[in-house]
Formats: sequence, C-alpha cells, structure tokens
Amino acid sequence: MSVRPAETPTSHARGVQLLLDSYRNIPDGESVRLAKPTTNLFRARARRRAPGLDTSGLADVIAVHPETRTADVGGMCSYEDLVAATLPFGLAPLVVPQLKTITVGGAVSGLGIESASFRNGLPHESVLQMEVLTGAGELLTVSRDKHRDLFQAFPNSYGTLGYSTRLQIELEPVKPFVALRHIRFDSLSELVSAMDRIIDTGGFDGVAVDYLDGVVFSPAESYLCLGIQTDVPGAVSDYTGQRIYYRSIRHPEGVKDDRLTVADYLWRWDTDWFWCSRAFGVQRPLVRRWWPRRYRRSSVYAKLVAYDQRFGIADRIEKRHHRPPRERVVQDVEVPLGRCVEFLDWFFAHVPIQPVWLCPLRLRADEQWPLYPIRPNRTYVNIGFWSSVPAGATEGATNRLIEAKVGELDGHKSLYSDSYYTPAEFDELYGGAAYRAVKEIYDPDARLLDLYDKAVRRR
Repeated sequence: MSVRPAETPTSHARGVQLLLDSYRNIPDGESVRLAKPTTNLFRARARRRAPGLDTSGLADVIAVHPETRTADVGGMCSYEDLVAATLPFGLAPLVVPQLKTITVGGAVSGLGIESASFRNGLPHESVLQMEVLTGAGELLTVSRDKHRDLFQAFPNSYGTLGYSTRLQIELEPVKPFVALRHIRFDSLSELVSAMDRIIDTGGFDGVAVDYLDGVVFSPAESYLCLGIQTDVPGAVSDYTGQRIYYRSIRHPEGVKDDRLTVADYLWRWDTDWFWCSRAFGVQRPLVRRWWPRRYRRSSVYAKLVAYDQRFGIADRIEKRHHRPPRERVVQDVEVPLGRCVEFLDWFFAHVPIQPVWLCPLRLRADEQWPLYPIRPNRTYVNIGFWSSVPAGATEGATNRLIEAKVGELDGHKSLYSDSYYTPAEFDELYGGAAYRAVKEIYDPDARLLDLYDKAVRRR
C-alpha cells in the first residue's frame, strides 16, 4: 500500500463530513451508534434497524511519516492496512493487536494487547493526539495537553464518550525477520519466574527479546514464545497454509527455534484465530486442503460465530444430541504477575478450557487511565481463553466465578465479551466517578450509550 499525502487527507475530510452528516440525521432521542460491517466484540445484543453513524470514509491510512516515526490514520483503519503501509518504511505500530480487522480506534477505545506489550504497554499509550466526535456532536482534537480529561478517559470507553475520526500514533523500527524461541516448562511457577526475569532484564541468555507471549496447554505443559528481531536472511516458516502455528510451538523438552517474516509474525495468530478455527473443522487436513486460503482468517470465523449466535445453531445441535446447553466463556483477563500461578491453578481446577494464552504487559509510563486503572510500574499477565463449558444453574455461572476470582486477585478483565458485574462493582473496577464526570461534559444529553449499559446490559 502506498500513501499519497496530496490525496488522502482530502478523502479523509470527505469521510469526516459523511460522519457528521449521518450524526445530524439521527433523530433526537435516538441512541447514536456506529454503522460498521465488522466487529471484534463478543457481547450478544438485540438487533437494531435504526440508522447508525456512517464511518465508511474513515478506514484509510492518511499518512506515514518516517522522519518522525508517526502515522495518521482514520479511526476505522484496520491494523492490517496500517501494517501494510508502515512495513515498507521498516516501521510498525508499537503494539499490533493480533487480529487483522481490529481497528486502531477500536484498540484505543476498547483496549488491545500483543507480545510487545511487556515493553510498549497498550495501544492507547502510543497515541499522540486524536480527533473525536463527541456525543454532543462536536469534533474535538484531544491530547495530553488539550481536553486531557477526555483523552485519558477514552481508553476502555467503548464509544460511549465519542468516536475517534483520526489518530496520530507513534511507530517503531522493525527488522524484516523474527527469530522465535519456544521454551517448554513442566511447571507454571517455573514459566512465570522465567517470564519475570525476561521482563526485568529485557533479554534471555544475553540476547534482547522484542516480543514475549506464551501458551499453556496444561499445568504440566506450557511454553514461553520469545521473538527476536533480525535482519539476517534465511529460510522462514509459513503457517498460512497447511501448517498450524500453535501446534508448531509444542515439543518434548528444552527449546525449539523457528523463523518468520515480521509480517507473518505479527499475524501469526490471525490465520487460525489462535486455535479457535478447530471449532469449524479448519484444522482437519482434508477440510483445510479445500478451505480457501483467503478464508483462513479471524474475520471469517467471527462472521460464522455471529451467524451461530443469531440462529442458535450450536444450541440446536446440543439439544438434538440430548446434551445440556453450553455457556460461552470468551474472555481476556489481566492479573498481577505475582498472582498469575494462583489464577491458573484455580482456572484449570474449575474451568475445562485448554489451551490458554499468556501475554505480559507493563504500562509505558506513570500515567492515569481511569477507566482501566491498572497500576503503573507493575507487571500484569493477560490470560486469554475462548471456548464454552456446560451451562450452570444460573446464567453466566462460570463467567461470574471468573469475575469474582479476578477481582480477588486485584485484576481486571476486558469488556469486549459478556460481563455480569453489579453497577457498584462495575463503578469500582472501571472508574465510575471519573467516567460520569467526563460523560457529563462531552455527552450531556446522553446521546451515546452508558458504558455499563453497553458492557453489561448488552444494549
């Protein structure tokens, strides 16, 4: 992808005007929502036919600035398009969420994480400034120096304080290849201790580590996956065809080495949606051989899940086979690194889901983000698990147990999926007082949904 600065800003301006016009066309009293073709949210919501905001002109990379290592992008620009525009300059976003269709605006307002997060924090930390359409219909430029209250409350607001139309973000230099080291552990405490040392020193065996995540297949089989950028040419693996990335991690003992291009590394989890493509049979050799390569991507699987939710296909299959209904457990939680083993031991004893993903993170700076108040200068581990379990006696029984355990361990969970907190619990965990103060200023007529209504009541 090439970015032509003489044309793209004009196109972006037209896109902003479309957005503003669509806002003005929504009748007073109607909730203002985005009208967009894709989503990476997993909250079930009632289908609505009311018109939404037209974001069709906000999906472009506006400009890449190699000299300042920054990029200007539309709020609906996908990371797939952004990475394609920056890699020719030897640059990439500081954090590239692992699914291609996640948008930059979505990762900032709804949070995002990846294997660079142990050194680069979360996507919103690399935002220099944003243009935001507020609930009051104003288009504001916000930054650490201008409308700071909105800038700091925007992360984890999920579009309930406004929508980003343009973001300026930092980039970092990257090399063309990533050398991988998959280190096996037979105990979770040993894995977490090794993770802690790598984060503390920034390296492993005297070599700087650029990327760090992990996979736990069982309490007795887990792996840290280290990525080291390199410009040394050589053979690389391909996991977009018949081979499957997460399976390549496993080995009997010690360390297993691998290599990918930097682009394939950034999207290594997208081809099979981590390991969730197995639910669609895509990992079976015969099915995989006939499943078109262009359809081996997270956005296709997400559409299949949405179709299932709409028509209840999986529930009908369970009923037909005289099996009890199942509860969806699709969550990412963050717990302090020192409580990670405790959570994992509890999880594997109470929740029949394997494998799980681990991704350490530390905020880049001592800065306040009130709607997701994890502590600066403290290491957390994102733990991701995405499957279903037999339904309990009450709605969301297993999800409720997980929420309680995460809270007990001084952690948080992402709000992209089902949540069951009471209003008081939600306020305490997600900056309720700060949220309401900013909401009153920038959305005084409540044209946008309330965060609790959107995240928990699924409106």
